[in-house]
Amino acid sequence: MTLLFFLISLVLNLVPASANDYRANNNQLYESLTFAEASDLAILNSTDLRHSRASLALLEESWRWGLRAYFPRLSIVASENDRLQQLGPDSFIKNYGINLDQLLFDGGRTRMSRNLEKMELNLSSSRLDRMASEIGETAISVYRNVLSSRSILEIRKAALVVLEEQRRILNEEVNLGLALGIDLASADINLADAKLGIYSLELDLIEMEKQFAEILGLEYLPALTEKVDITRFIVLPEVMLAAAYARENNPDLVEARYSITRRQTELKYVSNSWIPTMRLTGNFGVSGQHYPLTRYNWSVGINIEFTSPWIQNRIGFQAGWEPPYDKTAMLQNSLTPLPDPASSIGKNQAKLALELEQENYALVYERIGRIAANAIEKYTFADQRRGLALQAVELGAERCRVEEVRLNLGHITRIKLMETLIEQTQREITAIEAATALLEAERELERFLDLRPGKLETFVSETFVSKTFVSN
Repeated sequence: MTLLFFLISLVLNLVPASANDYRANNNQLYESLTFAEASDLAILNSTDLRHSRASLALLEESWRWGLRAYFPRLSIVASENDRLQQLGPDSFIKNYGINLDQLLFDGGRTRMSRNLEKMELNLSSSRLDRMASEIGETAISVYRNVLSSRSILEIRKAALVVLEEQRRILNEEVNLGLALGIDLASADINLADAKLGIYSLELDLIEMEKQFAEILGLEYLPALTEKVDITRFIVLPEVMLAAAYARENNPDLVEARYSITRRQTELKYVSNSWIPTMRLTGNFGVSGQHYPLTRYNWSVGINIEFTSPWIQNRIGFQAGWEPPYDKTAMLQNSLTPLPDPASSIGKNQAKLALELEQENYALVYERIGRIAANAIEKYTFADQRRGLALQAVELGAERCRVEEVRLNLGHITRIKLMETLIEQTQREITAIEAATALLEAERELERFLDLRPGKLETFVSETFVSKTFVSN
């Protein structure tokens, strides 16, 4: 009994009891988190994606079993025919047989049909990759928002400390009769607004962090490696180089190429539908009225079927032997005129579908070049905005120093200085927002080039080195 309790407790300790245990185990694996790791973890934690991939795996397994079409079809037949007659002897005929049917030639239609199925699976796999990419991008977007909110919260808290110090000094000035009470009331209003903004941002940040941890499947957030750096800048790739790379690797173009290949195969399949199908048949059987069965027979044959929208013809020839004396032969021909005239437009439909896919591919191919230019231009504008915001912060800091001097000279009141400090806080927040927008523009360019998060700078350096090597 003691051994039984020990085994049960061991199993309970080894198997996680709940989703919280699973998340806690995940947390032990991640002490810090980058953009790429957050994307991978969100993809790994997606239940819908796992289910879709499992479904695709089943479809691929079913496709592999489709190889059965190339192998013989075997069937076993057993029957017993009993006849009781009032006039004449009764009969109890027993028949057992094995039938074999083997495809010899069908103009490659079976192979093309399997190729079409494989292309559909490839398209489904491509769509799942894009689904995974969207899930990862959601995690990266929340990651950026968390970083931005944390940076803004730090700025607001630092500003609150400065405002509280200014309010303390203002209170002493009021007590000494050097400032008006109305200024102190205004300072209290500014402090209340600042605290309210901090509390609101803290609540939003807590909810955002919980959402982020849930997306990642973690119990709590580990340390975030990435930072919002308002001074960060990377060298951009050339527009032509980015467009050329994207035309080889962009997921939209890759899927468009799959679609064109599929349409070409469909057209070839329809065009070869007139090619006759040839099958080999054979059977062997034993029969008799009593066991052991003493009579047997066998036969082999060829069946040829020609099918088109206007005519359908089946020709079958079979020859066999029923020992010891009988030999058999049979020739059959079945002709059906106009079996399906409407299917004659199938080839034209396949041509139109192929032309449409080719036109769409040409449009996407041309659009990729424009998107490359637009993505790089968007990043450039975002960087210019960051630079202007950074200049505004520097100028605002200088203005704050000037206002402090003017306060000491008695040209302005302390409440005016506090308002200037609040304006400077807003400039710093604007700089953080501009740097966050720059991170977003960088990630959009990486997605366009089908790069992992944070790999744009590496891509630019590698392509620059390779281009320099080629030119030399």
